[in-house]
Formats: sequence, C-alpha cells, structure tokens
Amino acid sequence: MLISLSNSNKPFSSSFLSHYSSLFISLSPSPKTPLKPISATLIPASPPPSNQQLYQPFRPPPSPLPSQYRSLDTASRLDILANRLGLWYEYATLIPSLIQEGFTPPSIEECTGISGVEQNRLVVAAQVRESLVQSNTEPQIVSAFDTGGAELLYEIRLLSATQRAAAARFIIERKLDAKGAQDLARSMKDYPRRRGEKAWESFDYTLPGDCLSFMYYRQAREHKNPSEQRTNALEMALDVAVSEKAKSAVLSELLGEGEGEDEKEEEIRDGVRVPVVRLKIGEVAEATSVVVLPVCRAEEREREILEAPWECRTEGEFGVVVAEKGWKRWVVLPRWQPVVGLEKGVVVAFTDARVLPWKVNRLYKEEAILVVADRGRKKVNVDGGFYLVAVDDNGDGRSNALKVERGSELKERGVGESFGTVVLVVRPPKEETDDQLCDEDWE
Repeated sequence: MLISLSNSNKPFSSSFLSHYSSLFISLSPSPKTPLKPISATLIPASPPPSNQQLYQPFRPPPSPLPSQYRSLDTASRLDILANRLGLWYEYATLIPSLIQEGFTPPSIEECTGISGVEQNRLVVAAQVRESLVQSNTEPQIVSAFDTGGAELLYEIRLLSATQRAAAARFIIERKLDAKGAQDLARSMKDYPRRRGEKAWESFDYTLPGDCLSFMYYRQAREHKNPSEQRTNALEMALDVAVSEKAKSAVLSELLGEGEGEDEKEEEIRDGVRVPVVRLKIGEVAEATSVVVLPVCRAEEREREILEAPWECRTEGEFGVVVAEKGWKRWVVLPRWQPVVGLEKGVVVAFTDARVLPWKVNRLYKEEAILVVADRGRKKVNVDGGFYLVAVDDNGDGRSNALKVERGSELKERGVGESFGTVVLVVRPPKEETDDQLCDEDWE
C-alpha cells in the first residue's frame, strides 16, 4: 500500500523553497503501482550565534520580604501583623505577600485587626522609605522614621524622589506631625503653579521650608489687614522660611512695608471685584471643605436661573447635601473665600470666556468658564461691581442672552436689578507642564 500526497499526479512543491532531495514515503511496496515522488523541503536549523548562551538556569525573582520572614508560613505572617512584631516597614511587606496568596484587605483586617486604610498607609509608606534608601538619603534621616514614621512618609508619597529626600530631612529637622507633613507636601506640589503671584520669585523652590513659607504667606494675604489670622499666618511663614530672600519678603509683609502696594491692589480690586481662578486637577478631592452649587446653562437664558434651587445645605454627621427641590446639574467647588456663606448662590456655565467685560478676557480665547453669582444681592449699586443680567438687542436687561456686565454700564442704561452679583469666575483645570516629574523620579 502506498500513501501519496500528490495532487493530480503532480508532486507537492513550493516555489519559494530551496531545492533539496525529494522524499518518498512507502509503507508497503506494490509492484503494480508506480511510486510517485512527494516533494518536501528540509529547512536546516540556523546555527546559533557564537556569543549567544544556549542554556540559562532559572533564577527566581528576588523576594520582597525581609530574610527573617521568607521561611514563615501564612499563619505565622498573620501573627506577626496581628501583634505588630518588628519594625513597621518590615512587616508592612507581609501585606502584599498575603494578597498574592488570595487574601483581601477585609480578610486581612479580620485576621490582624489592621484596617484597610492602615494597610494601604503601611504599604505605601514602606515604598516611600525604600525610595529614600535607593536615592542615598542619609541613613540617620531614614532611620528616624523607623518608629511611627509610616504616617509621615505616607504624606510625601506624591513627591518625586528628589523632593521626598528633601522633605524627609525637613520633617525630621522641624519635628513635623502628620498634618505638618501633609501641608509640606502640598506646598511643594503647589508652588510651581503659583508662578506670577506676589513675591513668588522670593522663595526658593528647591527648599521645602520656602515652599511651606510661601503657602502660609499666601494664606496670610487672604485675611484682612490688620487681623489676628493674617499676623499668625505671617509668623508661621517667617518661622519656616529658609532663604534670606524669603525671610525678607515675609518680614516686609509682617512689618507693613507692603501696605502701599496693598492699597494699590485694593484700588484695582475696586475696579474688578471678581476673583478669576483656575481649578486645579485634584483640587476638589484634596479640599478639606467644599460647596455644592446648582448649575445653569447660559443658552437657557434666565429660565433656569429662576427655576434653580435657592437653598442648598448639609445635614447630619456625614454632611449630606439637601436641596429644596430636585435639580439635574450641580458643581462641587473648594470652599474658597468668595463662596463662604453663599446661601443663595447659582453657577452659570458659559462656553466662551469672552463674555466677561474686561480686557484680560482676550487671553482666555474660547475657554469655557463658570460664573458664580449671589442671587441674594440683585440690586445694581456698585459702579465697579459685576452683575449677571440678560440683555437683548435693545439693552433693556430683561430678556435674551445672559451676560456679565459692569455696574456703571447697567446704570447708564437704567438697569437697577440683576439676577445676582458675580462673586467668582472659575476656569477649567488645565494640565500643568512646569512641575511634571521626570522619568527617573518615578518609582
């Protein structure tokens, strides 16, 4: 019997294959049936390069566990966590190993009493500590966090490796608590975004103390002059300032040498009484206090403003937001000073910032904005103030498109009442590029 892989008495072949000897497959020869060749190609194996290693023994990845924990079984690891045996950054490495074995944060909490929040804090803080070791931070600084340092290191997790080392030194030198470490980290992340603000160039970005000092300096200028809050903030800024230039700027403000400039700025604010701020990415999430306001669309004209809820408050221990009636569109904003105590506030969303009636709006181009207005202050009584009105082609201030108008212009047209006094203009978040981390700064 003969098995032939030919088609129509034509040997199987391929045009792109090299020519080699044909192979004949015969299971039982038959004198009556002529043998037909089956063409195939032998593809010789390519000889390996002379510099290539043919055999590489298996090497398991290094264990993240300290050597004293590697031979322990699951029950022993749980016991170490439950009794906090050893240093926190050592037993913190047991948590990821248990999760790899199938445990979940709730099950680990049930077995050890360590909450999911604390588990996350321990793991992240251990990673931050390891980054300090890898960046050759002084051993005495690293060892200072060996006892109760997880909460402190956790707060500087968002900083780059270089910033972490500098922040860690400052935390130890100033003996900061968790809240102080959190303020320090935020000030270091926020400083580059404040370019252009008063005295910004007087503080050194590479010095954590100067970054924290600038944050207190900014907070001081948000309070009235004179006031106890302003003085306390400036004293805190002076206490943590490191560079002589920063100390001089804070001291000048504390001694009142900048009062003339403040009066000049106050005159400017008399002409433009509306702060224009750009919301930063993640700023709402990091805010310790927020406000929730109803949002109306400018294209809906005055209809939505009249229908929007007038009262919105928080109730209970969880701060549940309660409105007098249902509404579809809401916005959450940090509790900035202009919106503190705003009981009858409303937000109007404009698709084009050029509706604002001052010259600087040309820089906004076609950027969308939110205009926050106080409906409790409808009367047009300040020439330099700004008001939310609806203006038609005749300029009677009663219908058609919503706009922001200056008080003096409204008075000239005989408009004495608006939908509300504008207290704040919010610009959308924008990706910052001046303080992005370099590739080598990431873990």
